[in-house]
Amino acid sequence: MKNTQFSYFRLVIIHAFIALAVFALPFLSKILALLIPIIGFYIVYNAKNRNNEVILVAAYLVGIEVFLRMTGGNFNNEYIKVNVILFMLAGMIYSNFSTNAFVYWFFLMLLIPGIILTATQTQYDTDIKKSLVFNLSGPVCLGISAIYMYKRKILFSDLQNIVLTMGLPIITTTTYLFLFNPSVRDVVTGTQSNFETSGGFGPNQVSTVLGLGIFIFFTQFILFSKSKKAMILNGFLVLFMSYRGIVTFSRGGVITAVVMICTFLFLLYFFSNAKGKSKFVLVFILTGLMGIGIWTYSSIQTRGLIEKRYANQDAAGRVKKDRLGGREEIIDSEIKLFFENPIMGVGAGMGKEFRRKSFGMEVASHNEISRMLAEHGLFGIFGLLLLFITPFILYINNRQHLYFLSFFMFWLLTINHAAMRTAAPAFVYALTLLSVHIKIPQKAENSVD
Repeated sequence: MKNTQFSYFRLVIIHAFIALAVFALPFLSKILALLIPIIGFYIVYNAKNRNNEVILVAAYLVGIEVFLRMTGGNFNNEYIKVNVILFMLAGMIYSNFSTNAFVYWFFLMLLIPGIILTATQTQYDTDIKKSLVFNLSGPVCLGISAIYMYKRKILFSDLQNIVLTMGLPIITTTTYLFLFNPSVRDVVTGTQSNFETSGGFGPNQVSTVLGLGIFIFFTQFILFSKSKKAMILNGFLVLFMSYRGIVTFSRGGVITAVVMICTFLFLLYFFSNAKGKSKFVLVFILTGLMGIGIWTYSSIQTRGLIEKRYANQDAAGRVKKDRLGGREEIIDSEIKLFFENPIMGVGAGMGKEFRRKSFGMEVASHNEISRMLAEHGLFGIFGLLLLFITPFILYINNRQHLYFLSFFMFWLLTINHAAMRTAAPAFVYALTLLSVHIKIPQKAENSVD
């Protein structure tokens, strides 16, 4: 146990140091972006994916994606999603996949009509290839990840290792945010999303990954803090990430983290025995005190502006006309496109082109659901229904998956405010499909039904 704790502390320190190194020498970010897949493929090849190493490597890539983007390490916006797809395919080669995963092959096939429609467009001055890659890399990443993880047997302890592997590089991201902007008070002047407190990068994506990190280290704090030192460290990480997430002034990721934690505590309480339930009073009180404390500190540091942000007010206290930062207009335009083209949609990636004609500028969708409706029409509806229903059908016989509902809510809420810009919602959705067991009687961790 001591060695395990020491390794955990050491990993946390190493990932904080990575942020310091990249902050001092920015070119290291590109080297990091190259090394991770190379080392990952070596690990998978060497182990023949006997213990689902592809999921661990993909989890790390998902966790570090926003850090690489904000530090210029990403070679393009789809770099991590493409790598995740490649690792999932490698996993299928080494460890096969469930024949029952055909539902997600069908989901991928439902995307084809929209692709064909876009490929035949000639009246628009747009880069078809770039448009398709930008809009379909997320759904394809989801589909391929889902096929690999569909009903794959795994121990809950191994799932926690995957979750923690995803969380460690988020420590790097959080540390970098502090180095980039140590004094929040000096840069917060309004209630709009703040790029300075987000490492000079998109607050929406930063908030999203920090929200995921909050949940990850909250679970570490509640379930896996076996010593006072571990409890203090995990509690600090939850508070640190919560604070940096709140002061991005991007609400989506923080609200998602709160929902994930609430659903996790609900499932944990529901499936606990009488003795376990009696301990939840302390857990609820402690969680509430942590939340009140970090919100109060954030309010003080932002001079009350964060409260106005969540109340949908400007710095002067006036209520803003729109609640979603202008996204309502985009959603309305996509719903209109759907009703005008209900069967085929307007074609994958073509929604932006139609908005350029309507608004006079290109505006990317922030909502994956309305985008699927507008660009894929009836095929998009069928695809969304498959994504919504399938995990819950599997969960009927998968009750030991304590993170199921939290992961599903992360996917659902994230695609509603940040679409599928990053690989995180696709990968986390696929994690809901794992067949999780507290203890597997036979050695079947790497098998699929």
